[in-house]
Amino acid sequence: MKAVSLTLLCASCLLTAVTVAAEAMVASAGARNPGGDATHHKQINRDAFSHASANMSFEREIDFKVGNGFFKRLWVTAPASTQSADGLGPLYNARSCQRCHLKDGRGHPPNGADDDAVSMFLRVSIPPQDAEQQALLDGGRVGNIPEPAYGLQLQDFAIPGHRAEYRLGVRYDDLPVALGDGTVVTLRSPTYTAEDLGFGPLHPQAQLSPRVAQQMLGLGLLEAIAEDDIVAAADPDDRDGDGISGRPNRVWSGELGRVALGRFGHKAGMPSISEQSQAAFNGDIGISVPLHPDAAGDCTVAQTACRAAPNGNSPQQDNLEADRRIVDLVVFYARNLAVPARRDADHPDVVAGEALFHASGCAACHTPSHRTRGDEAVAIEQRGQTIWPYTDLLLHDMGEGLADHRPEALASGSEWRTAPLWGIGLTPVVNGHDHYLHDGRARGVLEAVLWHDGEARAARDTVAAMSKTERDQLVRFVESL
Repeated sequence: MKAVSLTLLCASCLLTAVTVAAEAMVASAGARNPGGDATHHKQINRDAFSHASANMSFEREIDFKVGNGFFKRLWVTAPASTQSADGLGPLYNARSCQRCHLKDGRGHPPNGADDDAVSMFLRVSIPPQDAEQQALLDGGRVGNIPEPAYGLQLQDFAIPGHRAEYRLGVRYDDLPVALGDGTVVTLRSPTYTAEDLGFGPLHPQAQLSPRVAQQMLGLGLLEAIAEDDIVAAADPDDRDGDGISGRPNRVWSGELGRVALGRFGHKAGMPSISEQSQAAFNGDIGISVPLHPDAAGDCTVAQTACRAAPNGNSPQQDNLEADRRIVDLVVFYARNLAVPARRDADHPDVVAGEALFHASGCAACHTPSHRTRGDEAVAIEQRGQTIWPYTDLLLHDMGEGLADHRPEALASGSEWRTAPLWGIGLTPVVNGHDHYLHDGRARGVLEAVLWHDGEARAARDTVAAMSKTERDQLVRFVESL
């Protein structure tokens, strides 16, 4: 886009910012406790994402701590001297939940040749090959068709005596982007490859999608938002003409036995914390759980040695490797990881940045606040809270630059769930990096914004047209969340 057009956009942005600044400041007052009464106000350090809901009773904290223990548990190969921690793999991406969700925070892509991809992996699937597979997709019974030899996820580790499925290859090409004031920002445009394949070539139509582990905080609060409230914000046909056409994903719920609203995962491919957690147990670690009782994890029928390996299913675990008691404790822990309190909410640059956030259109998808359900079916810690996650939990077309060309349930190859922004500014503190987006390509908030396209193109262009001072204010606001 020409610089003169960006300048005009910026002028319009500033005029709008003046008119919405007061409203934004009033709204911001409630956002100091983004998790409502569950917000924690503890010291900001590497443990900032690992505290329990602040409104949790002392008695329930015991379950939180035990759940944390299982979340951190390092699983071992079977058979082992303990029947409560064996059954790893045979193929896996990590030995524990914590190894992917580092300090309950955000994963990262490999940092050079000597760094492994322990908090990042490739999902894999193929288009439907026959009428039966198409019917499964159309009926919502599955979100993807597995690759015949490799399943739905590529595992880069294996227990002794077995071969891993692959090694993740990443190449970055520089993509310079000129902003309205002449500043040039160099983005990293990634290419991903599945190298050293252990079970033959991939299907010629294989669809690969890179995924970095997401931060864990506030999940229970997102789960407690009423489905009707989320769906009411959808505008799939863009009837209001604002260029934003968010829509819900609908996915199969094994626990409910029906199609349900997707809330979790980069493409909203999971309906609940329980189902997300159980899928991760089975796919990431190779542990059998109530919803996925196959002890071989993601091993396919083509991987005969993998399927024949000893497993950790035991009578004391209801013939599973992690029974319902373990799953429920991990889910309780994940549901109650507290959101930290806002920092510097009254700083003039943060206040100015918030006005710019609204004026530029970012809030059209990153919806600032929601109210959780107040009925007794919602756990006490999450019940009836006003929260500020900055997400609508809907799918949005983000354009070709971010497309993975791998649909998931109703999500197309270019659609992604709006990522919550709460806690984002503490990623460097907790995880020691500032890599964002679904594959960690963005180095910092500004690069993440500049990758936005599709429905977010107008907001992205408005940000690109800002002066450096305005961009810095916008970033400082986002990092205060």
